[in-house]
Amino acid sequence: MRKLLLAGTALLGLAASPASAAVIANLGPNPTSASGAFANDPGAGLFADQYQFQLVGSPQFLTIASATNNFAAPSDFITAFRGSVFQQVGAVGGGDDILVLGPDFATNNCGLACQGFGGSATLNAGLYYLQIEGVAGGTAGYGGTLSVAAVPEPSTWAMMLLGFAGLGFMAYRRRNTAIRMV
Repeated sequence: MRKLLLAGTALLGLAASPASAAVIANLGPNPTSASGAFANDPGAGLFADQYQFQLVGSPQFLTIASATNNFAAPSDFITAFRGSVFQQVGAVGGGDDILVLGPDFATNNCGLACQGFGGSATLNAGLYYLQIEGVAGGTAGYGGTLSVAAVPEPSTWAMMLLGFAGLGFMAYRRRNTAIRMV
């Protein structure tokens, strides 16, 4: 009886844990649309996939351009399809990581037979990972892109505004000069 109770508890613990917690892909430093593509076919059942990436340099503007699940049949649908971005503190998915974006739940934003989500945030340099999770139908799969762009520093904004003001002043002066010559 005791062995049966112990086996039942272990089985219940396995059923409650995510099916996968390993890093599926490392997208490298400052992923671009070209190198930041991700995709997976998790098969049927509960899944949690992580895509690790690193931001280097000044603050970066991160965009999950899209994460979509195109499904031809209802059996390919992913329920509770969502994505989050975490700053990695310890081991990936170790419970001490910091949630910085999401979770964003998928909607039918890309057509009748398509569900997806996206999001954006300004992040500092460091290690991060994108976590995609849900409950997949029989032959479900998803894909998307992760894009990063540098956020301009305040001095860059000031120089740009000064440049626009200078152009506006030059156009104003040129127009007044043309009127006087007539």
